[in-house]
Amino acid sequence: MGDLGEMGVNANVPGDLRFDANGLIPAVVQDIRNGQVLMHAYMNAEALDRTLQTGLAHYYSRSRQCLWRKGEESGHVQLVREIFCDCDADTLLLKVDQEVAACHTGNRSCFFRRLPAHGVWGEEISRPSETASVETGLEVLATVHATILDRKAVGPEGSYVASLFARGREHILRKILEESAEVLMASKDGDRSKLIYEMADLWFHTLVLLAEHGIRPEEIAQELARRAGKRKADYA
Repeated sequence: MGDLGEMGVNANVPGDLRFDANGLIPAVVQDIRNGQVLMHAYMNAEALDRTLQTGLAHYYSRSRQCLWRKGEESGHVQLVREIFCDCDADTLLLKVDQEVAACHTGNRSCFFRRLPAHGVWGEEISRPSETASVETGLEVLATVHATILDRKAVGPEGSYVASLFARGREHILRKILEESAEVLMASKDGDRSKLIYEMADLWFHTLVLLAEHGIRPEEIAQELARRAGKRKADYA
């Protein structure tokens, strides 16, 4: 499409940006705090102009063929801090402060599905080694949560997690109650290895419940950090 000199109504849009034949330009969105890629979308000149005017990310929906503001329904707005274009001026990079989650699944980033070595979506995640560090352990929780969100979104046949969501919240709550009882029995028996195994089951099903409510594990961590900051003696 070339430059936008003929689109004078969008005065804030640089004239040398290269929009495609449909008047669109791809936009990659990045978390300004940690560099995480959050999503990919498209803008037309009006969406970019509104973004520049308001500081809130606006995009153009190719399926609905209309302008939309990020978070207009969910409340998960993107506060745009910086915008860059690439060397060819045909792709934008937005660095944003993301409120809660960028993905409609409730995940922080839309890029939470990992493509395994064999090119098959949704393979089971590998178990961490016994010598895994604490940091790796926390990463495993994030990976498990991402896998749960994938099963919730895709609902593959034969998936245990998909069946939990299909049977509803009450069923998930019953599973947590069952797993809690197993944890108590393992503790009562003094069986260390069984307690670890049963606690892992309990944590897994609580992650499923969080996904059911659209809550990320990081939000729980943030609440714990908030409490620790207020009453450190309680966590000593």
